[in-house]
Amino acid sequence: MSSANYRALLRTPGAAAFFLPASLGRVGVAMTGIAIVWLVHSHTGTFAAAGLVSGAFAVTDALVAPQQARLVDRFGQTRVLPPALLLHAVAVAVLLSLVVADAPDALLALGGALVGASVPQLGAMSAARWAALLRTGRAAQLPTAFALESIGNAVGYLLGPTLVSALAAAGHPVAGTVLAASLTVAGGLLFAAQRGTAPPPAVESAAHARADRSLLRGAVFVLMGLNLAIGVFFGAMQVSVTAFVVAHGAPGAAAPVFAVSNCGGLLAGWLYGLRRWRASPPAQLLAVTGALTLGSLLLLTVRSPFGLGLVVVLTGATIPPLLALFSVLTESAVHPTVLTQAFSWLGSAGAAGSAAAAAVSGWVIDSLGPRGGFALTAAAAAAMTLQSLAALRLLQHRGRR
Repeated sequence: MSSANYRALLRTPGAAAFFLPASLGRVGVAMTGIAIVWLVHSHTGTFAAAGLVSGAFAVTDALVAPQQARLVDRFGQTRVLPPALLLHAVAVAVLLSLVVADAPDALLALGGALVGASVPQLGAMSAARWAALLRTGRAAQLPTAFALESIGNAVGYLLGPTLVSALAAAGHPVAGTVLAASLTVAGGLLFAAQRGTAPPPAVESAAHARADRSLLRGAVFVLMGLNLAIGVFFGAMQVSVTAFVVAHGAPGAAAPVFAVSNCGGLLAGWLYGLRRWRASPPAQLLAVTGALTLGSLLLLTVRSPFGLGLVVVLTGATIPPLLALFSVLTESAVHPTVLTQAFSWLGSAGAAGSAAAAAVSGWVIDSLGPRGGFALTAAAAAAMTLQSLAALRLLQHRGRR
């Protein structure tokens, strides 16, 4: 099957007009966290301060994202997104001013928290638009649309940090932060301008109240657990790979290993979206999490950076299909009027897992070496497989409406 599936999706009236700006904005969002690290470190000279500020950014992003999504579902994307983008631009300007003024670390952390609290939820809003666009009459194309979303997200997190790091290495950390905010705001404004594809806002009524409570469902809790586990996998993997190559005297191998993993994931996500799979999404989820567990166990056997690179091709290839499946299952589990909130809660669960694992894996690696960190990634993958197996029948149930 050719890439005509993706072309057909993007030729849907209004689809490319919202997907491409959202992808542009996601590059900016992906740049923001690492841009803050470079910015603060360049002015303070310490990674402790940089870590404090970036941590404040990550925490408020995870906490506030579902609340912003709640407003989006209630009042509509085109009413909520422009003010959110304005607040984000102001927050970035505040942080830049504090850094240039050599403000104390506590104020810098506050500035980072403001930036995190104002990050626009472009990924969740773009996924919600696909669901609204295809739900009636073209629901079979939703997996392909969500695969395209996962590819766009992966490209953003491949390009964004690379751009920021290149600017910082050239001595322009402020430019990296400004570029991140500019891409986020520009992409967000172009996205918000496409009013025709925006999902209608929920109406204030008893029906909306029932829809709001629909987030308290077993399937949603399972999906949050899966996202928490994949966040743990990501957080532990990043630290463990770095520790492994350093322990083998090849610190420069970290970038190629991550690049191989990301490129393998992009290819796998692209191929996944091209095919109409006969197996149900819950069955696919079980198969893909099983493959991730196998790859994670193989990490415990690698002896060299080259061997590590071979194994991460397998683990990286499972990620975009998993993210697409999470979106498919979420869309089928909740009412459309709370879909953006559901996507945001899952993203917050993943962010929480990643942050926790980044801290815990450092302690584990110091105590047990890099393989201790890989053991943590394997445990996270195994937890996903067990959750997928235990909830197989629950996720099969699609009677939300």
